[in-house]
Amino acid sequence: MMSKKSPQLRFEGFTDDWEEHKLGDYIIQYSEKTKQNNQYPVFTSSRNGLFFQKDYYKGNQIASEDNIGYNIVPRGYFTYRHMSDDLVFKFNINDLADYGIVSTLYPVFTTNEQLNSKYLQYQLNEGSEFRRFSLLQKQGGSRTYMYLNKLQNMILNIPKLEEQQKIGSFFKQLDNTIALHQRKLDLLKEQKKGYLQKMFPKNGAKVPELRFAGFADDWEEHELGDYIIQYSEKTKQNNQYPVFTSSRNGLFFQKDYYKGNQIASEDNIGYNIVPRGYFTYRHMSDDLVFKFNINDLADYGIVSTLYPVFTTNEQLNSKYLQYQLNEGSEFRRFSLLQKQGGSRTYMYLNKLQNMILNIPKLEEQQKIGSFFKQLDNTIALHQRKLDLLKEQKKGFLQKMFV
Repeated sequence: MMSKKSPQLRFEGFTDDWEEHKLGDYIIQYSEKTKQNNQYPVFTSSRNGLFFQKDYYKGNQIASEDNIGYNIVPRGYFTYRHMSDDLVFKFNINDLADYGIVSTLYPVFTTNEQLNSKYLQYQLNEGSEFRRFSLLQKQGGSRTYMYLNKLQNMILNIPKLEEQQKIGSFFKQLDNTIALHQRKLDLLKEQKKGYLQKMFPKNGAKVPELRFAGFADDWEEHELGDYIIQYSEKTKQNNQYPVFTSSRNGLFFQKDYYKGNQIASEDNIGYNIVPRGYFTYRHMSDDLVFKFNINDLADYGIVSTLYPVFTTNEQLNSKYLQYQLNEGSEFRRFSLLQKQGGSRTYMYLNKLQNMILNIPKLEEQQKIGSFFKQLDNTIALHQRKLDLLKEQKKGFLQKMFV
């Protein structure tokens, strides 16, 4: 039977039980303070990591210019905010500069030679033992304080140094891989944003800045109602087709979206039917954002009557229109004009049909729609890889600590 003092998953060659130790026997407070203003760069220790404060706040230094007496953080040392409103603390290691400074709300410490700092960082930030310990520190009021002398009293299960090093190195490499995929994903999203700005005409322009080879004609203004066709078929029996949820993240089977629960009324006679390839959208918004989704899930689905359904005629490519409405600037300007008194904006289908839109010839529409669809597929692929890596890390964290 596996000992309670060893994790479920270990590196080969390690069999000794992990031993309970008081953290104070392994960490050393660092108390050096600045003797002059801006002696070293100011750091921001956040839940997303440690940053130069000017980078974090995009050029602005938020800390007081009078920072004499701030805590100094040498390279490789820890710092963290000692108070939290939700029991979450983030322990960051300085890998930015030989020295930086933080306010006195942020203790600074290092580990002795028997405790690997990377191993400790994962234990504190993502292990269950520290979460349980922080919960015990909560007293009256909403804020929890984790002074360094409290942290030093924590009892932690710790393996031998070589196993610590293996664990710390493993998770560091995994985090580097996650960060690489995140950067790739962010770059793709930025590229898409740039293409959206350049591949649709800007205010008053008749052509976009960037076009596919072979297209030179001006885009022409048309009333959208000349190209879209309302679909008004409604259900005649309950659960005639699967219920859809049309959200800002896309179109989903409602039971998948709500993890097995069907939120819509079981009495859904009279709901709008959405054939495959047809659009639906919620016709009201509190923040001027509308999301137009195309049914690519099933031959037919149903949505409540708050969600109009329409398709396009043969002169308007549906994918092109979807990108125009969801991500182009013309629809954003149009939706702003529909806002009247009150906080909610209504975009009934008869309003949408009145929109004037710049539209190219059909072949160019098809090229644009296909280009952005392929780009979105690539973004979705990278997002799935990133999500999988994060799930794998979560699983390893559960199995590789006591």
